[in-house]
Amino acid sequence: VDPNESWTIDEVRGLQGLMTDLRIDLLEQPLPADADSDLAGFHSAIPIAGDEAVHVAADLDSLPDGYGVVNIKLDKTGGLTAALELAEAARARGLGVMTGCMICSSLSIAPAWAIAAQSSFVDLDGPLWLAEDRAGGVSAANGIMSPPQPGFWGGI
Repeated sequence: VDPNESWTIDEVRGLQGLMTDLRIDLLEQPLPADADSDLAGFHSAIPIAGDEAVHVAADLDSLPDGYGVVNIKLDKTGGLTAALELAEAARARGLGVMTGCMICSSLSIAPAWAIAAQSSFVDLDGPLWLAEDRAGGVSAANGIMSPPQPGFWGGI
């Protein structure tokens, strides 16, 4: 579930039981990033992923302990190298890793597969929202997403 920064801490607390009953796997960025301090000391039954709250590894220094997962988007980190650094730093702190994306073409998704292979949560559906993507890009059928064809992006 991704409230996209639209909930309050009271809503997060109040919906814990329902989300557990519904077997929700992940709660992504429920609070506005500038209200992240409200998660300090909060222990959720559902893992909470920081999305807008984390762009690069240095952001982990100010991430409240209520977060258990970091959503890594190459568009936010600035590229594959910074994304890999963020993934490594998150794991070193005991945080889970999610690989996500914005609405984008397969050119942005192809390098994200390198991180997705080591992630607990993956949301790389950006190209599926486009009317047309580049030839050889990601594809999806019957709920299964396939990576871009070999050589599509930098040999990945």
